[in-house]
Amino acid sequence: MSKSSKFFLPFFMLLMNITQAQTEKTDPLYKTIMSKDSLFFSVGYNTCNIKLMENLLSEKFEFYHDKGGFESREKFIIDFKNGLCKSPETYQIRRVLVDKSTEIYPMYKEGKIYATIQNGDHLFYEKMGSQAEKLVGEAKFTHLWMLENNEWKLKNSLSFNHHPKQTTDSETMFDNDQSMQSWLKENNIPTLGLGIIKDGKLQQAKVFGEIRKGISAPDNALFNVASLTKPVTAMVVLRLVSLGKWKLDEPLDAYWTDPDIANDSRHKKLTTRMILSHQTGFPNWRWMNADKKLNFQFDPGTRYQYSGEGFEYLRKALEKKFGKTLEQLAQEFVFQPLKMKDTSYIWDKNTDESRFVTGYNEKGEAYLFEKSNTANAADDLHTTVEDYGNFMVRVMKGKNLKPDVFQEMIKKQVKVKDQKYFGMGFEIYDLGNGDYVLSHGGADKGTQCIAIIIPGSGKGIVIFTNIDDGYKVYEKLVRHYLGKEGKKIVDIETR
Repeated sequence: MSKSSKFFLPFFMLLMNITQAQTEKTDPLYKTIMSKDSLFFSVGYNTCNIKLMENLLSEKFEFYHDKGGFESREKFIIDFKNGLCKSPETYQIRRVLVDKSTEIYPMYKEGKIYATIQNGDHLFYEKMGSQAEKLVGEAKFTHLWMLENNEWKLKNSLSFNHHPKQTTDSETMFDNDQSMQSWLKENNIPTLGLGIIKDGKLQQAKVFGEIRKGISAPDNALFNVASLTKPVTAMVVLRLVSLGKWKLDEPLDAYWTDPDIANDSRHKKLTTRMILSHQTGFPNWRWMNADKKLNFQFDPGTRYQYSGEGFEYLRKALEKKFGKTLEQLAQEFVFQPLKMKDTSYIWDKNTDESRFVTGYNEKGEAYLFEKSNTANAADDLHTTVEDYGNFMVRVMKGKNLKPDVFQEMIKKQVKVKDQKYFGMGFEIYDLGNGDYVLSHGGADKGTQCIAIIIPGSGKGIVIFTNIDDGYKVYEKLVRHYLGKEGKKIVDIETR
């Protein structure tokens, strides 16, 4: 029996010992193996950090290549050192893991995990001297990671089905992590949170870049999402309406009247519908007025004007009626039912500051965290891509809302511009032929965010950035991930 035959027999016997389905991407084992893969290739292989690679290889490492044959650990290291890493200043090759291609299967012995099988696809980029880098090939791989003295080591590597590969610019840019990181660096985006919704499900929730300088951002990083707070507040209210505990068209003066407008009889006209569709007549914020006081700039219900003050007015009315804070109401009616465990209006003992993304201005100067212990109905919600992405999926499906309330939410309450309206809590883009989009953006110091869902096609996108001009990456992401509907959205917005 040949040496390779002796290897393959026990290797496939190991495969037959798999007692569990593919590991979920949220599982700690999946994240651990992905971290080891990134260390070995992104930090080791791609930068010729041979010492790091050696530390991750088992002493019994064996490499099988469909073009180059079998190599022992010693020969693999020598060939790598004298081949790909001999002249890195004139020739470089870079391996990139294909996004979503990885499958990880745990291996059990006596009820304990002792190894994992990692399957996936990878791409290879080549760079000669000062020439631009180009994609030259792709292949499949199978890795066997073994626990040795409680450390994960790469025991066997099979790299096969090598063939030339050409791709489009958009695929190169978005469909693998390293190209995405390069694109973000070119655009000076320190951190990007990206949620992709397909077929009515959140298919991807990832964070690229650094949570703060020198520290990689985890996928459960916390972002301040600015005005993306408003759709959450809207859903709290619409849930109360669905339960018969609140009315859309009841005058709010039954519960609250702001002292600044107490002598203006127009406050008696204010309703929840007007607030959620931005028809209050209020400025965005009272501090923008010369006297810093709240006032009516036109009669309520007569036209559109975006206002955070309106949402704060609604918060005070809700809190007066129910004797609970907005945070408490949100926990009861939205966060807990939708399992949004990482979402809150306030900073408290449960806020994990170590996961909070630092915000920057365009010069790269960091902003300080604003740690409010009082909810703002219009601003400063902190959440994760996964929480907010799943929230948008629930909105898309009208979950926890009575059908008639959902119809009121998506009704064109007031026109903003051609083919763009405000419903209740969301902007509405009219794509024609009965197709529509629900969207909302958020902008504040050190944060630019947007969330878009298309109920008809079940598609959507959540984009979080942590820099004042982060909006500059919206268009390409929206066009790429939302296709023809994304193009229509961009056309309406830029017309």
